[in-house]
Amino acid sequence: MSGAEAPDGTHRRVIVLGATGAFGRHVCAAVGAAGEDVLRVARRPGTATGAGRFFPMDLVGEGPDGLARLIDAERPYAVVNAAGAVWLCSPEAMRQANHALVDTVLAAMAAASWRPRLVHVGSVHEYAPQPPGTSLDERTPTRPTTLYGRTKLQATEAVLKASAAGQVEAVVLRVSNAIGAGTSPGSLLGRVAAQLRAAEADREAVVRVSPLRASRDFVDARDAADAVLAAAALPVGGELINIGRGEAVPVRTMVERLITASGQRARIVEEAEPGARPATDQDWMQVETSRARRLLHWTVRHSIDSSARDLWEATAPGAETSPPGHPAATVPHPPRPETADHRPRGGSTRTTRTWPPQTRPVQQPE
Repeated sequence: MSGAEAPDGTHRRVIVLGATGAFGRHVCAAVGAAGEDVLRVARRPGTATGAGRFFPMDLVGEGPDGLARLIDAERPYAVVNAAGAVWLCSPEAMRQANHALVDTVLAAMAAASWRPRLVHVGSVHEYAPQPPGTSLDERTPTRPTTLYGRTKLQATEAVLKASAAGQVEAVVLRVSNAIGAGTSPGSLLGRVAAQLRAAEADREAVVRVSPLRASRDFVDARDAADAVLAAAALPVGGELINIGRGEAVPVRTMVERLITASGQRARIVEEAEPGARPATDQDWMQVETSRARRLLHWTVRHSIDSSARDLWEATAPGAETSPPGHPAATVPHPPRPETADHRPRGGSTRTTRTWPPQTRPVQQPE
């Protein structure tokens, strides 16, 4: 079995579920840039290429046995669940992808002999809406107002319950609006990019959108992927951690930055959809990230202009669908001394290491 190894012979391998999705591809790129072996798992290989091997698996359809066998065969130090659905799918497909799939993952990890850490990618949309000017922290009540938020919350609760019961060792990252290369064409910025690409080069583009009244916390997908990598290796089992920019950015600003990145002349036309809801507190989102800074030694490194450029360049005809070069991040060698020792169940030998590990150098945003 090939793959990078830690000095003690531990395979520095990560299994990424949902590896061909918009965010999963960034996680795979981050793992590869850190010099670690990544096994990409998804139903289909998709059009993206990237670091690591690909293993096809329908987690919901096949049940937990296949994943349990894969974990025992590969012996990763972490399994990242980046699978899920938010855009362009039916309510039942969203329930299956966001909740039922997680139940399968938990059953597989409980059945496996090998004990990796589970890093579950949740969403800040699991929280209750907050009034403008406030920040979402990990103590904010969970009262999601969308099916997406409700299904993601059900998954998070299942993961934390299994972790508390000792069935798995897990950490949940509630990620804000991740943007960059591979942003879904069903999202607002994905639709804007598609309209800009479809416009004639010598004419002003007309970008039609719903009223741009909201402010959202946008985080670069590359930064969020770095947080996943840190959560896989640091002693944060059982934790719930918010990941975001820590700033509410007007959606109009993001649309304008994307137009600037395109280099095209464009006019924004806001059109209210029939039956559109009035403005509410749901139009504001800002994430408190002090816990991520403290526990993961993590902060954002990319500006919103960098995110907009990354998104735009990835939509060019023939562009590589995998994320562009990911800046290497320094991660500690698994296993972690305070938590699972990554040995088959029943083993009593525990590896000890000096703690804390070396953290990555601080970099200024692009």
